[in-house]
Amino acid sequence: MLCVTKVVHLDLKGAPPKVEYIFQLIECFSRLGADGLLVEYEDMFPYEGELKLLQATSQPAYSRDQILAIQKVAKSKGMEIIPLVQTFGHLEFVLKHRPMWSLREVSNCVGTLNPHKEEGFKLVMEMLRQVVELHPGLNALHIGADEVYMLGEGELSKLWLASSGRTVEQLFLSHVASIVKYIKKEWPHMTIIMWDDMMRGMSQDTLKASGIVGFVQPMLWDYTPNLDVDKTVSLLEKYYSAGMQDMWAASSFKGSTSVYTNVPSTQRHVDNHLQWLKVVGSVSPVLNMRGIAITGWQRYDHLSVLCELMPVGLPSLAACLQTLIHGQFSPEAKNKASEMLGVSSVEVETMGSTRAIGYIQLKSVCDPRYVRGWFSPYHRSRRMANPFITGQIQSQASMYLALLQQKADVVREEMCHLYPDSTAQEWIDEHVSPVTAPLWRILDEIAACATEIVP
Repeated sequence: MLCVTKVVHLDLKGAPPKVEYIFQLIECFSRLGADGLLVEYEDMFPYEGELKLLQATSQPAYSRDQILAIQKVAKSKGMEIIPLVQTFGHLEFVLKHRPMWSLREVSNCVGTLNPHKEEGFKLVMEMLRQVVELHPGLNALHIGADEVYMLGEGELSKLWLASSGRTVEQLFLSHVASIVKYIKKEWPHMTIIMWDDMMRGMSQDTLKASGIVGFVQPMLWDYTPNLDVDKTVSLLEKYYSAGMQDMWAASSFKGSTSVYTNVPSTQRHVDNHLQWLKVVGSVSPVLNMRGIAITGWQRYDHLSVLCELMPVGLPSLAACLQTLIHGQFSPEAKNKASEMLGVSSVEVETMGSTRAIGYIQLKSVCDPRYVRGWFSPYHRSRRMANPFITGQIQSQASMYLALLQQKADVVREEMCHLYPDSTAQEWIDEHVSPVTAPLWRILDEIAACATEIVP
């Protein structure tokens, strides 16, 4: 059994739920055993003033009243909200805007902030200020700082690094130190959490001299089912020896298998949590593991495609939380997870539900013998085809298009109860259109052939 704080990650950079659905999710998370929420607002936060351009355009950002209402519902369930505001890497939603292009480390890397420009620092501080002020009584803040790609490659960074003894590691730590010291000056009580990956290769001495020890709590993330327990324990102990006494873990219940995965494998994510249980059970008692963030990525980054949607991720989340609560994925834990969600199995693929949003097996099922044998690219280019065969292909293609459209309409209708129309359209464009487009193309080409071949 894991007796630490369990926070569920709500990634709003893609498929942002309607606020009513967020209320339902908070109720569900609480019932499943979560203690808090790690909320990554990105462009769904109602930034104001000069930052208003950061708000989403494909759907309205949440209003200030909605942000406060989300906090009220979470508080009623005894759940703490920890906002996650990226401050260095993964700032695609900021640096994609033309007025912000000059703040990139390098022009072709949309996610990384140039750490040398005062305007960039002020931008990040204003983002933090607006988020903190809209969260009355906030006690903890996650500043991101993961995957700061191409750092050190910008011209200003190269000049900085030209001085003897300076390293990219020091450049990274210098920027983070400036941020955390500003936060502590403005909000002395604030707990500051950050992703650990940029520090993994650093020595104890480098970390001790960084200026961030005593200010931040690293959150170690590893989402793999075969997480290396010994290596992770060693990493935790290195951070502790450097003076970082409080640490967090980060696991995953969805959004980490591949950039385009549509349905999560519950067992894969359960295995990840079983490995984290081994890690926590192996570390020294003097090391304070504050909690675990159970991440559910909705995109790999702001500009990538959608990962698994929340409705099909809930069985995995339930199984992962019950694994942490029971200390193993026992029959009791499995049955509890299924019972809480009212499903027959926590593996979505075996649920047998036709109502599982985001899960339709779409296949182009025109008989390949007919298409490859009598309507190949060779036949199409020469408008040469057997009308009898193309008639059968046309019949099959039309039938399957109608079936796919019917299924897509059902999914769209259900999705629009939970998500903005733009999310439903994006999902259709990603998962339905690539299947229907070849069928429509075949029909168009059959029609073109029919004008030249007399049956």
